[in-house]
Amino acid sequence: MSASEDVDAPAESRGRRLDIPKSGPLDGAGQPGGARTAREARAHLHIAVGPARLCAEPAPYPLPEGPVPREELDRLRRLYRTVPGYAAMRDHLRRTGLLALCGEPGTGRAWTGLALLAELSELAGGGVSRLGSGIPYGLGIPHLSGLPYGSGLPYGSGLPYGPGLPYGPGVPDGSGTPHETGIPHGSGILHGVSGVEKTERGHGYLLELPADQPDFAIEPLLDRLRAHFAGHEAFCVVLVAGGPAADRLSRGRRHAVPYEPPAAADILDRHLTELLADRPTGLLETARATARRPELAEALGLDEPRPGEAARLAGLLAAHAEGRLSEERLLEHCRSFAPDQARAWFLEAGRPGTLPAALPALRAAALRIALAVFNGSSHSLMAEAAELLAWELAVTLDPQYAPGRPLFAARPGASLATARAVHGDGVEDLGDASVPVRAVWFEGRRLAPAVLHESWDAHHNLRGPMARWLRGLCDDPRPQVWVRAAVAAGALCARDYLYGLVELALPLARTDSPVQRMAAATALAEASRAPGASPAVNGLLRDWARGDDERERETAALAHGYGLAAGSIVASLAELGRIACADDGRTTSYSVLRLLAGTEPETVLTALTRWLRDTRRPRRDLALLTVLRAVTTRTSHLWGLCEVPELEPYAAWPLATAVLAAHPGCAPRLAELLRAALTWARSAGAAEDALVGWIRRAAGDERQLTVLCGFLPRLAQDGDEPLDAAAATRIREVLEAL
Repeated sequence: MSASEDVDAPAESRGRRLDIPKSGPLDGAGQPGGARTAREARAHLHIAVGPARLCAEPAPYPLPEGPVPREELDRLRRLYRTVPGYAAMRDHLRRTGLLALCGEPGTGRAWTGLALLAELSELAGGGVSRLGSGIPYGLGIPHLSGLPYGSGLPYGSGLPYGPGLPYGPGVPDGSGTPHETGIPHGSGILHGVSGVEKTERGHGYLLELPADQPDFAIEPLLDRLRAHFAGHEAFCVVLVAGGPAADRLSRGRRHAVPYEPPAAADILDRHLTELLADRPTGLLETARATARRPELAEALGLDEPRPGEAARLAGLLAAHAEGRLSEERLLEHCRSFAPDQARAWFLEAGRPGTLPAALPALRAAALRIALAVFNGSSHSLMAEAAELLAWELAVTLDPQYAPGRPLFAARPGASLATARAVHGDGVEDLGDASVPVRAVWFEGRRLAPAVLHESWDAHHNLRGPMARWLRGLCDDPRPQVWVRAAVAAGALCARDYLYGLVELALPLARTDSPVQRMAAATALAEASRAPGASPAVNGLLRDWARGDDERERETAALAHGYGLAAGSIVASLAELGRIACADDGRTTSYSVLRLLAGTEPETVLTALTRWLRDTRRPRRDLALLTVLRAVTTRTSHLWGLCEVPELEPYAAWPLATAVLAAHPGCAPRLAELLRAALTWARSAGAAEDALVGWIRRAAGDERQLTVLCGFLPRLAQDGDEPLDAAAATRIREVLEAL
């Protein structure tokens, strides 16, 4: 079809002006800030976390119980690295008889406790025993009484025989590397049997409080324990899991001294030296060099391993240096550290089975899952999302219980420490500007995908509340919220497509909320990255595109705007061309525009030129609307799910200008499309307005103006047909005014 055919169209046809949609399908939601949010969400979740299970693992064990053998204490003296504040801890324990060490599993608390007890008990002529998790009967320790029902402690009794902390990231069997928690598989030590009959004078005892211990009961218990051990001239170190109660203990200084873990590098080097002491001298340097390699740090995916992880890593490096572990297996083991941490967290969260005792554990689990979705985001967004998820988890566990929210939090950062997270200064992109925020992130790039995958894959009953939570977040108009939720939903759909389709994609696509439909499109496009899910997603979108449901058809058009679901940009353009026949161009032109802002702009311009010559008006209109929107739409508003680094320097420019600057070879086709829009009757008025606005915006930026000045002569001179006289006159007037 030539341009003259449309120019000479009847007056009735000429009167139906083709207008540019004033906004996208979301009426602005998801545009300002969506590009940065999508980029960060992809960066945090597109990481292969490695195998979560390298071998059949033993069931979780509590802290080992019974007298500590002298050989173990001798080894501890050789390997132990004194932590900051060790002298203050020793003085406090000597003076009061009791010390609480607060922190997370794997931070070296148990070894520090044993080192303190060994030093003091040796001076007093006693030994050291572990009491495990809970106090065995028979020691003569007075039990607590007067605690209210529902405290989690048997009324009138002492600590229950609860399970201890989960078998955390340890070392492969036979490595000889100590754990902070857990006992060797097959040791024969039964839970609740300590081998300790009574509290002995000058003796040292290591006790671990159960993870589900009620916060309000900890200090009264420590008071009783302190009086008991002081009365027997003995010493006790109590391990308290991190959290609000531990934070209060550390700040109060009555029972605890602030605990700071030793540096992982020191732990690693000491264990390597011990493990390779009797080997050829070159092996130690080989192991040290391997530990410094970038690929090993990338496989670990942790900012800094905890002491227990450093000890485990030393065993792996020693085995690799001796030739007992291949390079591939070494990296495979390293990639399992983050999944092991996530597994330990969720095993711990599942222990308290009823409300309200389970609420602290549910809040901790919700915080870690929310942080996995909002890693690197504003703390306020993450914290609100975590509270919403905690509510979903609580009402799923006990529908009769309506949990509230604590109004006053502990010290800022106390809860983040339990999730291996930190906070600091950050920014959130709002499109035209950025605002400073207090950002939060995991201390390790592999922790976010590990937590998300562990919660979804290993705990089926978590899926329902997580799906409801993500659907609710996908209805938030702020792209900083719904984009992250949609990308996470897509990642989960890819892991179990049948479940994700029914619980996430379909409910989002069939709502009346345009934001949720866009979120459904984003999730499906993200899920299509997985080779196993891609054919299913493509088939679903094909059915929606040919169906009668307008909402599903719109969702299909939006999904193809990412260029992923159909397998290629060409296939996505073909689907959008078909949908245009049942669409007024508002949604399909937006999706084609997003493809133009993607990785293959030449392919998109070729399709637009072909549609311009098509005999079907919907496709001609689609081409015209797309090129006009390219002139009026800011590049940063057209983010996708693939990186386009060549357009990043021009994010604030109109897309047409950005494409011309980044891809000069696209100028001829873009000129042909714009010239057609300016000369065809139906689009001439809108094209003139768009072009004049384009030029005026460029006038304030010398770089944009340079690009435009190189393009406009091509627009006026190339081709066989002259530019419409009225349009040429108006453009000339604008240029003269500039």
